[in-house]
Amino acid sequence: MLNKVPGLKKTIRARAKGHINIRPTSEAMLELVTLLFLNSLAEEAKTRAFEDKSATIRSNHIRDVSKKLLKKARG
Repeated sequence: MLNKVPGLKKTIRARAKGHINIRPTSEAMLELVTLLFLNSLAEEAKTRAFEDKSATIRSNHIRDVSKKLLKKARG
């Protein structure tokens, strides 16, 4: 597993309209929020896999859970 989310700063700059300046503290906070989201996604996918009586987490478990978590993250 990766220790750091690759290219997060580059992705944010590419999607932003105009020039955006990200300070190191903001960059660290973005990485922490991303890791928290991925952690919650993994936990929910794990529970979904157990509900389906599967020992491994498959892509369909992640797909089903990601829709719910993205709605929750948007507010």
